[in-house]
Amino acid sequence: MSLISKLSEQFGRFPGIGPRQSRRFVQFLLMQNQSYLDDLSDSIAKLKGEVSLCSSCFRFFVTNGSHEHELCNVCSDTNRDHGILMVVEKDIDCENIERSRAYNGLYFILGGTVPILEKRANGIREKELKSTVTERGEKKELKEVIIAFSLNPDGEHTGDHVVKLLSPLKEKYGFTTTLFGRGLSTGSELEYSDSETIKNAFTTRR
Repeated sequence: MSLISKLSEQFGRFPGIGPRQSRRFVQFLLMQNQSYLDDLSDSIAKLKGEVSLCSSCFRFFVTNGSHEHELCNVCSDTNRDHGILMVVEKDIDCENIERSRAYNGLYFILGGTVPILEKRANGIREKELKSTVTERGEKKELKEVIIAFSLNPDGEHTGDHVVKLLSPLKEKYGFTTTLFGRGLSTGSELEYSDSETIKNAFTTRR
């Protein structure tokens, strides 16, 4: 396999990237100067060493090589409302919600969705979510769990799945569960929603 084909194949493993787009990425790199390529490869090489996974919300955060802190800046912020937990699919959803400045609680990154055609949930953090909710429920600090997924079939299916998953804990600890979505147009991805739409979806949650 040639280097161009190998790189194209590697780019093709990126989410949403097809063969034609991955080939264009390689062509773009071939047109750049060596300094750009060196900076890019250096950043990729340092990525795992300077970014950690938060032990509480499972969000990636920059540590700059220091792994003394296990919590991200959101989870360690005492000014945040620790009584509210928002469950989202991925990191970028969390970042988009933060930009809206409408939410001041904590997050939990589920790590994916449950496809509507699949009965079992594979690859998402079910056990970790239940453990987090249980821990906060025992401390009597959890008031609300906001379920925030994209308003598409997989997102809605995952939201229903999480509601059922947390139902026994909800009864035990007395917190409420609300759905984040009104204000989002049907079929929209949370990742691409603008700040005003997110604010509306948050304030009209039910």
